[in-house]
Amino acid sequence: MKKRTLALLMTTAMAAAALTGCGSANQTAGDIVSAAETSGQMRAETTSNEEDSKENGAAGTGQNTSGAVYKVGIVQFVDDASLNQIEAAIEKELDAKAAELGVTFDYGDYTYNGQADSTVLNQIASELIASEVDVIVPIATPAAMIMQNATEENQIPVVFSAVSDPAGAGLVADMNAPGANITGTSDALNTEAVMDLIFAADPDIKTVGLLYNKSEDASKAPIEDARAYCEAKGVEVIEKTGTTNDEISLAADALIAGGAEAVFTPTDNSVMTAELAIYEKFIEAGVPHYGGADSFALNGAFLGYGVNYEELGTATADMVVDVLVNGADPATTAVVTLDNGIATVNTETAGAIGLEYGMFADMCTELKEIVTAKEFE
Repeated sequence: MKKRTLALLMTTAMAAAALTGCGSANQTAGDIVSAAETSGQMRAETTSNEEDSKENGAAGTGQNTSGAVYKVGIVQFVDDASLNQIEAAIEKELDAKAAELGVTFDYGDYTYNGQADSTVLNQIASELIASEVDVIVPIATPAAMIMQNATEENQIPVVFSAVSDPAGAGLVADMNAPGANITGTSDALNTEAVMDLIFAADPDIKTVGLLYNKSEDASKAPIEDARAYCEAKGVEVIEKTGTTNDEISLAADALIAGGAEAVFTPTDNSVMTAELAIYEKFIEAGVPHYGGADSFALNGAFLGYGVNYEELGTATADMVVDVLVNGADPATTAVVTLDNGIATVNTETAGAIGLEYGMFADMCTELKEIVTAKEFE
């Protein structure tokens, strides 16, 4: 796997910009420009066989798909444990399906990480379009929104992964019938279920903190739901937001100073990337942090709640295969939502703050235990 980060400079400095890779090779921005200038020649040499094999293997024709080559663009929004796990699962499943079907899913040269930068993500979209990929797989809501906008005219299929609220973000018209060139998998969060856990652990809680990035679409609905839940119980809510690690760290300090007795964060990528820098603050203050993904718990939070992200990545890859090999139409392919009732508790953090969690077993689909680490094994 080659994960690439596109570094953007001014146009006059493009020759010096770099496309930095994680793996075997790096590619400079100058290489990208040269590749774009010669793409016509390259496509003339390579595309005809790919197109012939795809057409021969089209769904419903009864012809053999063996030998078909499909270019798969994968765009991860930012580095964090959950999104990394999703990307690895997508690639693993694509490799397995390729061997099973006798086709090739070429993602090695088309896998990027946008590092939470919209300018970089837009440049990645342009590069994937110029490369004439057959499908784009954005991981997380911000990446999905940019890829959707970039494909409105060319109608390259988009199969997103880990979008918490596809309809609310305007990506699909309906979860069962997206209505355009886009579909995918959702990690929709059951906010009420998380709040139930908070109050089960501490029935007498008087103040709940909400920590999130107000610019992330995935956080908007869950934060509204959490606010309404607390207000219905007559519990005070303290809200703090941030967009960078430093801002989120200061927000965590403010929640502690403000008397928050527990803190809730939805599936917010900004807070997720900062978790390793803030979890010890909460432990020292004796404040449990509840997050909307198991990666929060992996990175030190008391609890993460939601879907199995490895299964989510596998399901995303299966949808990609269905679109490319079987000719499924994204516009009529329902968004897939997995079971989101898995609670993952960090046992080290639970022990450090002295919080019992055994009662969660009867409140969740599954109760898992984990210890602090940077990445999933």
